[in-house]
Amino acid sequence: MKIVRGFIVCFSFLWSVTFEEAVASYERGEYIQALTSFYTLAKDDNAKAQYNVALIYANGLAVPQDLSRAKRWYEKSARQGNVKAQYNLARLYHDKGANEPHAYQKAKYWYEKAIEGNVKDAYNNLGVLYLEGLGIPKNKQKAFELFKKGASKGDSSAQVNLGVIYAWDKEITQDKMKAFENFKKAIGSGKSEASHYLDKLCKESIWVCKE
Repeated sequence: MKIVRGFIVCFSFLWSVTFEEAVASYERGEYIQALTSFYTLAKDDNAKAQYNVALIYANGLAVPQDLSRAKRWYEKSARQGNVKAQYNLARLYHDKGANEPHAYQKAKYWYEKAIEGNVKDAYNNLGVLYLEGLGIPKNKQKAFELFKKGASKGDSSAQVNLGVIYAWDKEITQDKMKAFENFKKAIGSGKSEASHYLDKLCKESIWVCKE
């Protein structure tokens, strides 16, 4: 019996895995090995490992893409306070909003959690929900405030949306110069669609774009 116990302990030790080893496998592109390792840790409620299991399924890395499994693991991680999981979970619910009951409301909940964790992209996406009235009452002023916060943190999508409101919205005070500034910032961050809006602004209001 002692020999058997000794063998079992050694076997368990040899097959143990650390989070760092799992990350190393992922970075080498060994996704199956990484998934196996992350999954072992995820079952023990390791929030970071749960997030990475979800990430692998969401992106279909060496396994078929499975958004249902990804959502399940994102949610486990999100409920433990992992802000990246909270944001990605919100995105999944956002994308499913038109076809899944209460998905937009769940997206709102998790975007708000991600904002509490200072995920800058969450401001813009929550703003879109308010701007379009997706699952919640439409509130353009609330969307405007969220876009401003996201833009101030350097999110280029928020800068574009803020610029569009400043340039052309008739319900909120227009400010062509602020529109110009936000489009320029977005372009500087590589947001190519901002160029379209900047060109339109400059054609309509030449004075804004003069150096």
